Amino acid sequence: MTQMNEIGMIASNISDGVMTVTLGAGKAHPLSLSMIRALHAQIDAATADDAVRVLVIHGPGPIFCAGHDLKEIARHRADPDDGLAYLTELFEACGAMTQALSNCPKPGVAMVDGIATAGGLQLAAACDVVFASRAATFCLPGVNNGGFCSTPAVTVSRVIGRKKVAEMALSGETFNAEWAREAGLVTRVYTRDVLERETMGFARQLATRHAPAIADGKAALYRHLDLPLDEAYDLATKVMIGHFMDPHRIEKEKANWLKP
Repeated sequence: MTQMNEIGMIASNISDGVMTVTLGAGKAHPLSLSMIRALHAQIDAATADDAVRVLVIHGPGPIFCAGHDLKEIARHRADPDDGLAYLTELFEACGAMTQALSNCPKPGVAMVDGIATAGGLQLAAACDVVFASRAATFCLPGVNNGGFCSTPAVTVSRVIGRKKVAEMALSGETFNAEWAREAGLVTRVYTRDVLERETMGFARQLATRHAPAIADGKAALYRHLDLPLDEAYDLATKVMIGHFMDPHRIEKEKANWLKP
């Protein structure tokens, strides 16, 4: 099944339990307000659809996602409030979309073959795993434009160390895929010719796993990281017991281990 949204910003298809969302607004795939809303709608659709087990985000070409649409922002400088209302709506919508992706019970996989910059890096970092080609690069360039990548840094700082995110945000430099892997921003790095095969192979394999256990496990994984050790074990123990008491697992184990 392939679907385009009404303004052609993204395409999505579902195959073997994997929803692939492909950014499609030109070569740079900028996060315009329309793009953000379209992405959020697809994330919500993936969350609600039992046929979807894994969500893959793909920005094809040399730019995975260029971040917020600076031309769209510039046009709103002609508004009576110099664009304040628009900017408020834009960044609040992007934060809500990113949180929906992070909180989605279905695992999110980013496939990055070009540059992921500013809000585009925010989008990739919100996924649970990031598969990148050796051609991929990563950047928080706000300081180069007289600003600072404050909202992208919220997500990025939750997947890499404080010194690394500070290096990215304060330098505005572009970092390669190996640096990103070593920093913890990227999960795996492949040559360009096998990136899609490896990414989709991982996603399809993950889609065969027991969905309720994946959803509960993912939620617990991120919740316990911010808890004291004793509270983390208390949370994880309850979730673990829930896994073992799942009727699907009980019946499977009875069939496999209690045969006469």
